[in-house]
Amino acid sequence: MYNSILLQIDGAAGSGIMGQVFLFGSIILIMYFFMIRPQQKKQKETTKFISEIKKGEQVVTVGGIHGKVYAVEGDIVTIELDKGMKIRVEKSALSLDYTKKLSSEK
Repeated sequence: MYNSILLQIDGAAGSGIMGQVFLFGSIILIMYFFMIRPQQKKQKETTKFISEIKKGEQVVTVGGIHGKVYAVEGDIVTIELDKGMKIRVEKSALSLDYTKKLSSEK
């Protein structure tokens, strides 16, 4: 009788561990699909946006400066704010989100 009770206790403990492993595995999957994957997708879109910047496009910087791309030289973009008024910024200072918002307003 004692042996059967011990076997039942061992079986219950084994299923408890498997339940915990399943729980932690599901938490990791949920974190991946709701946090990590969207962040990777956004980073990929931002990298594509920065690499495809061309002269004449309307852009917005992270600081909120609106302008038109005047020239692209490596990692530096010259933005024309008004006729004859230009600034130079790093490509990483351009905001995909703000630029999308600008183009959707038009």
